[in-house]
Amino acid sequence: MKPAAFLFDLDGTLVDTEDLWTKAIVDFVVSRGGRTTYEEILPTVIGRNWLDIDRSLHERFPEIGESSAMEDAVELRRFYDVYATNPSSMRIDGSIAFFRAVSEIAPCAIVSGSPHDDVVAAAKLCGIDDRLSLVLGAGEYDAGKPSPSGFLKAAELLKVAPADCVVVEDSTVGVKAGVAAGMKVIALDRAALVPQTYGGERAEGAHTPFAVASSRDVRQHARELPSHIRARRLPR
Repeated sequence: MKPAAFLFDLDGTLVDTEDLWTKAIVDFVVSRGGRTTYEEILPTVIGRNWLDIDRSLHERFPEIGESSAMEDAVELRRFYDVYATNPSSMRIDGSIAFFRAVSEIAPCAIVSGSPHDDVVAAAKLCGIDDRLSLVLGAGEYDAGKPSPSGFLKAAELLKVAPADCVVVEDSTVGVKAGVAAGMKVIALDRAALVPQTYGGERAEGAHTPFAVASSRDVRQHARELPSHIRARRLPR
């Protein structure tokens, strides 16, 4: 059966930004009197919603003081821009090509933990904004991944059944969210900064099949996706 919609993650899936955000957060925390390292912050960033990241920072580093997630996002942007000097290098070409290909099969949405405006800007950077049917960013659904709420909200707004959706993710929490939503899931194996397990054993035992593939694989097999999605690993 043809998928009714494709729901993409953003950071780590379509754009390679998690390393830059981690460096920026370290600088942000230190600028407010905290002490931390890249290695300590990185697992907090991978696959997480900005609101959850910000809440975690304030819990772990009370010395950074009280401020809202919106205020912190504005301040954090200043540190991020120091590292984001070559935006075109952030694009993950295989995933972008896959997005373009499957947008001819079914509507495509981005469900991200980043602020809405950042998602829209990234879509323009990737050259896929004209093929995008829906954007959901931080604060536009009930809870961040691994909660399925973002994916379920996207399915509701697109007026499609969750079981007919395909999620494209790069993180374990994202894959768990897609599985919990009752959707089919492609987990991109990109040799991430933090190795991901994708919750494979639980996912394979559930009613929702998922596949693990590189971004090159999904581009190559985009047209054959409906028949290959039930494989544990897409064909090489």
